[in-house]
Amino acid sequence: MPGSAQLLAFAEAVISTDPARLDAARMALAEKLSPATVTGASAIAANFSKNDRIANAIGIPVDQNDLEPTKAIRAQLGLNEFRSAQNTFRHFADGTTDG
Repeated sequence: MPGSAQLLAFAEAVISTDPARLDAARMALAEKLSPATVTGASAIAANFSKNDRIANAIGIPVDQNDLEPTKAIRAQLGLNEFRSAQNTFRHFADGTTDG
């Protein structure tokens, strides 16, 4: 897909803490595709962040059946260590974080 490398670099820069990296990713994306692409990609990233924050704030849990297949990757990435993980695990009778 045209611009896929730049889109991936932009997505990684959005979640990084390096403003220079984000600026460079924006410029590369604008040069490869268009300035409008930067706007669209930014809106998508912002919307995802907003939805994720809303879900965490109101405590939407993940269904227990959906947790088992993700057990290994959650452990590998340390996702159970995030404070917001408690919003899912507090709904289970045993309160476990291993699904």
